[in-house]
Amino acid sequence: MAEAIYPRILHARLRGQLSYRASFLLDCLAQAVAQGGEVVVILVLFNRVTALGGFSVDEVLLVYALASTAFGLSDLFAGQLNALPAYIREGTFDVLLLRPLGTLPQVMVSDLPLKRIGRVFTGLVVLGYALPHNDVVWTPWSVGLLVVTPVAGSVIFSGIWVVACSVCFWLVDGQELANTVTYGSNTFTSYPISVYSGWLRRLMAFVVPGAFVAYYPALALLDKPDPLGGPGWLGWVGPVVAVLVAGLAGLVWKTAVRHYRGTGS
Repeated sequence: MAEAIYPRILHARLRGQLSYRASFLLDCLAQAVAQGGEVVVILVLFNRVTALGGFSVDEVLLVYALASTAFGLSDLFAGQLNALPAYIREGTFDVLLLRPLGTLPQVMVSDLPLKRIGRVFTGLVVLGYALPHNDVVWTPWSVGLLVVTPVAGSVIFSGIWVVACSVCFWLVDGQELANTVTYGSNTFTSYPISVYSGWLRRLMAFVVPGAFVAYYPALALLDKPDPLGGPGWLGWVGPVVAVLVAGLAGLVWKTAVRHYRGTGS
């Protein structure tokens, strides 16, 4: 079956990267340190304030850890979509259309830069700190939520990535616009949405459903009322939102590909 080709492609990519272990480890370390710089920003902020949007420093670190881990996973598997404008300009995308494989999976497995694991590592380290420093009531439900949240968040981020990059089929040089949404969503979700103004909050939290990546799940884990007055059940619907975003992303991608006319048009 055609689907069996994808694991072989990934295996070849991974084997090539692991052939140079010292370089791989240094790249992972660089990614982890760069991601850790955002933690330093949070700690510096809390040298000036005692709370941010109704959240203490440890609560903000929990939000950051969930968002960072989810984005790291998404960047690992969907970050290759940043190469789409080059595929379109150089005609490489035409080659993908000739193969008996899905175009989106082909782009996503075109590379799997393991160095981005460093981003995930930083998120997990901060999560390991934040959990015991917050009053999380541990139940089977909260444990399940903790496990599912980074996965659902990565699906949401990946869906956002697909939708944002699909604009490049119409605007070949639309990568900066796509980056504004994708990497902008990462920055937005790293903080409680209660710190943002009304229009930005509505746009990035619900139109771009960043609030379901970390903010609402963190509230559920902390058993904390939403400072904005949202219902408590919003913390548990992240997987449902992820499925909806994935479905929408697939639809947008198929529509964009159908409108693609190639470099010769």
